[in-house]
Amino acid sequence: MSSIFVFPGQGSQTVGMGRDLYDNSPAARMVFDEVDDALGQRLSDIIFDGPAEELNLTRNTQPAIMATSIAMLRAWEENNDFIPPYVAGHSLGEYTALTAYGAMNLSDTARILRLRGDAMQRAVPLGVGMVSVILGLDIDTVREICKTTGAEVANDNGPGQVVISGLTRDVERAMELARDAGAKRAMTLPLSAPVHCSLQAPAAIEIAKALDKIEIKAPRAPLISNQTCSAMSDPTEIKDSLVYQVTHGVRWRESILAMPLLGITDVIEVGPGNVLTGLTPRITSELTARKLEV
Repeated sequence: MSSIFVFPGQGSQTVGMGRDLYDNSPAARMVFDEVDDALGQRLSDIIFDGPAEELNLTRNTQPAIMATSIAMLRAWEENNDFIPPYVAGHSLGEYTALTAYGAMNLSDTARILRLRGDAMQRAVPLGVGMVSVILGLDIDTVREICKTTGAEVANDNGPGQVVISGLTRDVERAMELARDAGAKRAMTLPLSAPVHCSLQAPAAIEIAKALDKIEIKAPRAPLISNQTCSAMSDPTEIKDSLVYQVTHGVRWRESILAMPLLGITDVIEVGPGNVLTGLTPRITSELTARKLEV
């Protein structure tokens, strides 16, 4: 059996996540403390105690999920010695995966994710953009709807689950057409900025400049990229891919389908929630999926 570690993105956060890790694992506590120091803020207080409205602000959500995921892995590593042959992450989860295996410094990643959240919010004024999930339609049908309306595919998460993003009027029109085409549901997601679409071009520029100022190394475990759905280790390619993902959709379904071809049999989700664990069996029966047990 060959296992891959995968790391979740936004939407997996809950108030109180990681508190047991902080209380019981010195390695996990060090992660939360370092992130707090890097941000000059007790982000851990918001993670552990809320309020949810503060945790759900993207500038907090992104470093919070990363910190909790890394803390979980470091706590597990106190009693285990294993480096997977590959890693993957959903959107901001790529930053977590890269940080977990030495491509990026934890403090640098926390600051980049804080900037990433702020830049994504600045790129599109509140209310101008929207994100929606379409359930029950295949990706090709949703792509055709997007071509008609100007909306864009933000996440191809799995069969019958596609997230779209863009200007509010375009996404609302796409939702109408999706329902007409037989979608089981087309509903708005509670995100304050449209993600993974061309509207985020200003944010991509900011993030590129920030990534240029930090050192990125080859990770100890190659990353299966959201951009290429193939293994990536070259630091320049990694940086370019992290910038690319800001304005382009996450190809999660295709990334999962690529894993059996690399000899992977077991997908282990590291982080809060179980979104990725639930998606895997819907995409392919060739992989087992489970949460990391700490």
